[in-house]
Amino acid sequence: MKKTPFERYVQSARRKPQLWRLVPGVVLIVACAFLWIGGLLGAAWLIGDVDRALIFATELSRPVTPRAVLILLSTFIGMALGPVLAVWLIHGRSAASLFGPRVRVLRDFAAAAGIVLAVYGIGIALWLTMYQPELNLAPSRWLLLLPLALIGVAIQTGAEEMIFRGYLMQQLGARFASPLVWLLLPALAFGAVHYDPGTAGVNVWLVVVSATLFGLAAGDLTAKTGSLGAAWGFHFANNVIAILILATKGTITGMALFVTPYAVDDAGPLRLLMFGDMGMLLVAWMLVRRALRP
Repeated sequence: MKKTPFERYVQSARRKPQLWRLVPGVVLIVACAFLWIGGLLGAAWLIGDVDRALIFATELSRPVTPRAVLILLSTFIGMALGPVLAVWLIHGRSAASLFGPRVRVLRDFAAAAGIVLAVYGIGIALWLTMYQPELNLAPSRWLLLLPLALIGVAIQTGAEEMIFRGYLMQQLGARFASPLVWLLLPALAFGAVHYDPGTAGVNVWLVVVSATLFGLAAGDLTAKTGSLGAAWGFHFANNVIAILILATKGTITGMALFVTPYAVDDAGPLRLLMFGDMGMLLVAWMLVRRALRP
């Protein structure tokens, strides 16, 4: 019987699928992320002093300048290193197995990113009929820093996809047949890490629901195509819009060309707009799913 794309995607994870291996794997991923950030803080302290390290930490928590955003995006290198070490040390497989076939990854990444940018571009055009964006960065400075920022967003989204749609989804898929486990659990975990009431305020649960919905869509695309390319491209395009083009006040705004006239914790129009965003997400997901054949 011919294997499905998802069965081929999780095949390497079946070599060592034991659930107990997930525990040290996740611990290693978290440790790598924190150690990388700690290393950056330590470097800031060694280069300067305690005050410089404190300023560095403050910038990471409030990414409202280009430098802060670029540094924040660079911290995801440690997060990407985590699943690479986990599959190698604990599961005896290569980092390449997290992605699937290389040609498929590149092709699906480009296709998904293009479709999502087109859909969200239409959404922004509709948004502009109701709201006036505020210029956040001088266009010349934005263009100068854009290549670095695009690399940073690729690292950030790639790291998250390697963990949630790569490591977790593959290892759970190798052990369980039901998508209620291998699709739903990583999506719920992805939503949970977006729980930040200090930033989103009364809208925090809408943010969590939106992130969970994205996790389901990205997981479905991964299962359908048998590679991480579509989910990564979807995530990359989404974050290019949200971080580099039109950022919501109170989020990661330092590298955005424009910001919204409202903040992420506003109880007014943002709630309705977030439902609209979720609707666009579903439209983009359906179009990407239709365009990418197994």
